[in-house]
Amino acid sequence: MSPQLSVLLPAYNEAENLAELVPEIGEVLDAAGIDHEIVVVDDGSTDGTRTVIHGLRSDTVRSIRLRRNSGKSAALAIGVEQVEGEYLALMDADGQDDPAELPRLLDHLATAGIDLVTGRRSVRNDRFVKRTTSKLYNGATAKVTGVPGRDFNSGLKVMRTELARSFQLYGELHRYIPVLAVWNGFKVGELDVEHHERRHGRSKFGRARFWRGFLDLVTVKFLTTYTARPFHLFGGIGFVIGVVGAGLLGWMAVERILGQEIGTRPALLAGVLLVVVAVQIVSLGLLGELMVNLRRRRSLDSTAEGDLR
Repeated sequence: MSPQLSVLLPAYNEAENLAELVPEIGEVLDAAGIDHEIVVVDDGSTDGTRTVIHGLRSDTVRSIRLRRNSGKSAALAIGVEQVEGEYLALMDADGQDDPAELPRLLDHLATAGIDLVTGRRSVRNDRFVKRTTSKLYNGATAKVTGVPGRDFNSGLKVMRTELARSFQLYGELHRYIPVLAVWNGFKVGELDVEHHERRHGRSKFGRARFWRGFLDLVTVKFLTTYTARPFHLFGGIGFVIGVVGAGLLGWMAVERILGQEIGTRPALLAGVLLVVVAVQIVSLGLLGELMVNLRRRRSLDSTAEGDLR
């Protein structure tokens, strides 16, 4: 029979932490009477992670090894396809997430009638810079996407496995799992949890992760808002650029009527350039709308054929 809960741990050079964390997770879930499995995804580690995982294998502990470091989203995507539990818990392998919170999160998932609960780190044991940038990121994510939340990027989450399989993770999209879940029609929530200092080693994420995260926020906004209506985005941008360009050309036309020389004026060149760019962007939006329409028609045709059969 499939276990009730699958715990998925993506790990990159976390040998010392895994040696302590995996047995601790098993003890907590056994004590709570939760039938479980623990799946560790070795994301191309170069330390002793592979050896440690091999020593931890048991009836409830499995592992997946990637030949090279592919990133957290890729590791999670591969792991999600392999888990067997009805519910799925995501945890970081650095020991900052408390295994004792898993039963409480699983219980909250059932009692609150939601599909995903994020462990909100009420008191974060991280550096000041990381805490500050995280607040900015969470605030921007909530405002841009319209999904309420204060800790989207928490590594500790419990969800229904069907939710995790309803979208594909890549790049840095693991940060936006709650947003993608809401987009797919699921209900999400947060619950305050304990957060600890990293047990061993150093963080594998550098400063670039914050810039990549904000760029992926643009990606998520586009995927969740404009996938079915790309012209609303490209048409709006093209319209604004076109209005600015047309305004500059109108100004130059008045200047020319008044006898001014405009052939070498930068405003003339800028106006022409903006109008040309606007036409291109609007055309791109129309092509996007055409592709969406064709996709819908094919979907309707295939559905109609299936009904006729």
